[in-house]
Amino acid sequence: QVQFVESGGGLVQPGGSVRLSCAASGSIFSIYAMGWCRQAPGKQRELVAAITWGGSSNYADSVEGRFTISRDGAKNAVYLQMNSLKPEDTAVYYCGADHGPLSVVKGYWGQGTQVTVSS
Repeated sequence: QVQFVESGGGLVQPGGSVRLSCAASGSIFSIYAMGWCRQAPGKQRELVAAITWGGSSNYADSVEGRFTISRDGAKNAVYLQMNSLKPEDTAVYYCGADHGPLSVVKGYWGQGTQVTVSS
């Protein structure tokens, strides 16, 4: 099992920025990728961004150019810098990890942190 400590969510105005942090612990010795997904009310979970321990990253089209994912291998941590936020970015954001490519239908996922974009 993998455990996560997520932080950084909150209320932010449209156009603002938020940085999410996630530290993983437990069975992380063979983790291949970490990342973030989100789920808005009434919608399916969406993979937002993922990064491999080798440093390769990918993003959902909806956040490309606005969000940046990074990781700190020494801390087993992953971060999501979210800029130019829009009301449609409002969701619960979950940190996750997997021994292979990250997917919303498998792997390990945290409890989530709420991000609300509203004026």
